[in-house]
Amino acid sequence: MIEVTRLDGKIYWINPHQIESISANPDVTLTMLSGKAVVIRETPEEIVQRIIDYRKKIGGFSNEI
Repeated sequence: MIEVTRLDGKIYWINPHQIESISANPDVTLTMLSGKAVVIRETPEEIVQRIIDYRKKIGGFSNEI
């Protein structure tokens, strides 16, 4: 799970494997595979880095490098 911050400041944890897309216009929105949209404070670059860090932590990159 990765940590994200909703616009109201509440911390939220999401499964990065369920993210379908990230858009920034101007708020950053994560669209989940379920169709749910989560608007967050972080930048797309921060989210991508958190996903990379998470996947390294669980060994998810061993077959992707």
